[in-house]
Parts: sequence; structure tokens; C-alpha cells
Amino acid sequence: MYKTILNFTFLILSIGLTAQDVLTPEMLVQLNKVSGKGITKDGKNLIYSISSYTIETNKKTSTTYQIPIKGGGAQVIADYADLLTDKNISPNGRYKITTADVKLEKVTGQDYYNDVPKSNVKIYDALNYRHWDTWEDGAFSHVFYKSTKNETSEAIDIMAGEPFDCPQKPFGGSEDFLWSPDSNHILYVTKKLSGVDYAVSTNSDIYQYNLQSKTTTNLTSENKGYDTQPAFSSKGQLAWLQMKRDGYESDKNDIIVIIDGKHSNLTANWDGTVNSFVWQDKGDKIYFVAPVQGTVHLFEIKIPSSEEKISAPKQITNGQFDVNGIVGQTKNTIVASRRDMNHAVELYSVNLKNGEMQQLTHANDATYNSISLSKIEKRMVKTTDGKDMVTWVIYPPNFDPSKKYPTLLYCQGGPQGALSQFYSFRWNFQLMAANGYIIVAPNRRGMPGYGVEWNEQISKDYGGQNMQDYLSAIDELAKEPYVDNDRLGAIGASYGGYSVFYLAAIHEGRFKSFISHDGIFDWRSMYGTTEELFFVDFDLGGAYWDKNNKAAQKSHTEFNPAEKVSMWNTPMLIIQGGLDYRVPIGQGLAAFQAAQLQGIKSKLLFFPEENHWVLDNQNSLVWQREFYKWLKETL
Repeated sequence: MYKTILNFTFLILSIGLTAQDVLTPEMLVQLNKVSGKGITKDGKNLIYSISSYTIETNKKTSTTYQIPIKGGGAQVIADYADLLTDKNISPNGRYKITTADVKLEKVTGQDYYNDVPKSNVKIYDALNYRHWDTWEDGAFSHVFYKSTKNETSEAIDIMAGEPFDCPQKPFGGSEDFLWSPDSNHILYVTKKLSGVDYAVSTNSDIYQYNLQSKTTTNLTSENKGYDTQPAFSSKGQLAWLQMKRDGYESDKNDIIVIIDGKHSNLTANWDGTVNSFVWQDKGDKIYFVAPVQGTVHLFEIKIPSSEEKISAPKQITNGQFDVNGIVGQTKNTIVASRRDMNHAVELYSVNLKNGEMQQLTHANDATYNSISLSKIEKRMVKTTDGKDMVTWVIYPPNFDPSKKYPTLLYCQGGPQGALSQFYSFRWNFQLMAANGYIIVAPNRRGMPGYGVEWNEQISKDYGGQNMQDYLSAIDELAKEPYVDNDRLGAIGASYGGYSVFYLAAIHEGRFKSFISHDGIFDWRSMYGTTEELFFVDFDLGGAYWDKNNKAAQKSHTEFNPAEKVSMWNTPMLIIQGGLDYRVPIGQGLAAFQAAQLQGIKSKLLFFPEENHWVLDNQNSLVWQREFYKWLKETL
């Protein structure tokens, strides 16, 4: 089934190294990517895969391994299906969950007219007609179950006839459905809304389907926001994640547990938000990961009885890194993925008694050992309203404080995404620093990890305090003798791209170059063409035609980059994905046209087959090369 190999074989898997002593775009795109599959049934071993990409062949390869959780040599595995518990199999072994798309609605010209087989027209009479990077085609993802004993038996659709998705589109997966411990029910997550109601709401619910009665019950009908990630403990206790407010996708995410028939919020009084969780194997605790002070770490919280007071969460791991996901838990050990601004994801074991971590995988050791790494500094910057703001500063390898360096202000997207110790394969701080730039990355208003108030402040204030936070950060670093104030740039994507467009009008000569990727340029056009309308409704305050809504009017006028474009006078690189329906194509094209018509040095980098990201490896290489080419020209 598998053969034993030694740790040094990871050297073979690592990319071919050059004489370079810093990271290059070619090295970045060829880094090995590690993914945890799970812990074996006996609790002794970790199953994981390593995927890699080769530029010359334009191909990806993937290999699966098994390694003892206590550490040791890895084994290549050809088939690991029998080593891990299959969550799709019912506990009694009689049934298996499957998923498939079911065509329920007419959309195309061919659906309506049999004599136009080559027609590719789409016909809609209601929202939501497209989502993220895909046009709706009238098919919906459904959950089925069938007998494991009779392969020819018919699969039963538990959502028969319902025009709703599970797994949820576009990003839902196996976390959206599960078996009950008694094998009599299937729980699944979906948003049972359609048309305008679907586009303006985040109200997903957890439903319970009864295999005997063929009836469905909504378990979370009283909550109007997101209900996601249901999971049963070994004791049969149900927990899930919940946001309270409908339409607010970045609301505080809490852990809900059913205790004596009542929904108990374990994290209601904790001033933080939860990313994901797993049950302890005994069912007495829950382990979860959450952003905290510019990092992401592992926490635990005890499950109280109905008579006990809910205790505060306890932080297990500490340090300047992210614990960005939990692979599994066995006895006193959790296996988790970990990363920092100098290292891509590797898998670690975590001692749950003391938080100590042991690295299990070493997929990129050979690469990192061959290059000089960046210095990552955590600085506190005073904001204009007297707050202390965490700001990450990333220095070039072999940094010399007696020299002057061009410096980039990094504007985070989201807008309420954590600016933690992440390792991006596009917005890669290590690569930016390797190209000789200092990066200033402020945890401005809107970031999780600093309490709910800090996180929520940005909503309906897009051009307000957080823009001043950006300027406070770059102004503070500009005082340093090693920062070249004649070579400052601002860069960002999504909300970060919006930030670049907005700063281009208000920066008062600070910056010499801007780069905006899939940035929001015109809020009126954005409101009319984006798909998840709950986002713009909540964060902007409403529609641009609602003249009595002061918050909406301020967002669509004062906070609208298109209203300030006459104040632009600085070179700008504009990047746009053709399949980005969240920040649609018109945003980037309009910004480029505005810059060109005003005689501003500008360039458009258009990716017709990419969405809100750049996912193709060769496109990613072009992105990196154009990014640094632009900075070299303008800084």
C-alpha cells in the first residue's frame, strides 16, 4: 500500500533552486503546498498531501503521505480511504451521503426553445442571476443518500424540488452536511431564499431531514443571520457557528451549543469572533481558531452544564504566526496548519496542555534554508483619534538601516478580513521585501482581533477613520531615516483596491505610485452590478437612489472614488479579472479610462479568465512580473 521514505526526500519534492539568495516569483509559484487530510482512525498518524507546480511542464502533481503524529519518517500512500473515517457514511454504516447538481429552472435559450440548439443566450426574470464567477444555469446542488449495501439502489434527494443549494455556492463544501449520531437524520446548511430575498440576505439555516418520515425541520429558524458548520460531539451534542444580523457578512461569529434543549451562546461575552472549531474527542470542550492582535491562534472553551456559568475561552497557542486551521484532534494533541509571513503552510502538532508545537511536515525547508528571510516587526502606531494600532513592518532580507528603501503601504481587503501572519501566493510580503521594498501593513479600523467595536467601525465609514489610519501608519514609518519618502507607494486588492483609488485623491503628494487589483471605483455602478447585495446594503447603508438615507448618500458620494477622480495625479497600475462578479469588470475599466483621459501614466492588466483572484499559475507569474516592473518604473 505504501513505502517508507526519509524526511530528506522532501528535498527532492522541493523546487529546483537557483543561486538566488532571496525569494523570486518563480520560486514562489513552485513552492510546495501542504494540505491536511485527517488523523487516522487509530489516532496515531496524520494523512496529508503535498502538491507542486512545474513551470516548464505547466503541470501540477500531488502526493499523499502518512506520518506519525509524534514525529518521524513519512510514508507515501497510494490509497488512504480506509485509514480515515468517512463522514459521509452514516454511523450505522447503512447509508452514504452524496451530492449532485439538479436542473430545476429554465435559463438558457435552449431550455425554452428546442429549435435553437446553438443559442447561448441566458434569460432571467429575477435575481440572483450570477454569483462570484459563475452565471446561474438553473441547476442547484442537492444532498442525496443511498444504501451502502445495494450499489444499484436509487439515491434519495432530501431537497427534492427545492431551488436551493447545499453545499452552498460558491464556497460550500462537506462542512455543510453531516449525519446525526443515531443515523436517523441528515443535517444540512442552506439559504432557502430566492430572487431579491436571496441577494440581500445572509440568512442561512441548519435543517434536519428525518429519513423515516421524510420531513425537514429548521433548527435555527429564530436566527436571521448566518448559521454554519454544524458538528456533533462524541456525546451527541450539537454545536454550530452563528452570526445574528441578517445582511451582515462580517458580524461577530459565535459558537452555539444545545444544552438541555436550549441554544447556548458560548462566546457571547467574549470580545472576539470565531473562524472555525472542532469538538474535543471526549465532548467536554470545543477547540477553535480566531484572530487576535494581528495573528490567528488556537483557543479552547469548556462545555458547561445547564447549571454552570459559561467560562471565558482560554488561548492555547501564542506567537507571531497564524494557526489557520485544525486538521484533527487525538487525546492531548491537535494537528493544525501554521504559517507566517516568511513561511507557507506546514502542519504542526499542538500539545493541548501547554501549547507547545512540533513541526510535522517540512515541504519547503530546502527552499527557505537557501534564501535570506525578512525581518517581521510588530509596531504600535498612534491613530488620529488616539488609539494604538498594530502595524506590521516587513523589511528586506539583509536590511541595512543606514540605507534608504522604497516603501509600500499595503491596504488589506475584506474590508473586515484579518491582516494576520498570512502567507499569500500573490500578495506575498516576503517576495515584496526580497525585491527591496519595506512593507507597511496597518491593522486599520475594520480588522477582527481587536474587539467587536474596532471590527465594526468601518461599516458605513469607508472613506473615514480607516483612511486616516492608513495615513497615520505610513506617516509614522516615513519618520525613519531608512524610509525613502520620495519613493512611497500604495497597493491593495478588493477593498484594498478601493482604498488605493480613494487614497489617490486624498494623499496630498505622499505617494509616487499606486497599484489597485479588483478595486471598487464607482459605488453606483458597483451597487448596480455586484451580486451579493447584502454586502453593499449593510456596509454602504443602502441604495444610491434612496435620497432620504444619509448614510447611503454619504457612501455613494463623499466616499465614492469616482467622485474624486479629478484629484488624481499619480501613476497607477489597475488590475481586473474578467470573471469577477463581486467587483465587476466595469470598475477596473472605468478607473483605467479615467486615468488615461486625464493623461495620468497608467496601465491596465486584464485577466479575462480570472475571478476576484488570480488562480492560474502562469497568470500568477505574469501578475508578479508586471507588479514589480511597474514599481521599478514608477518608484
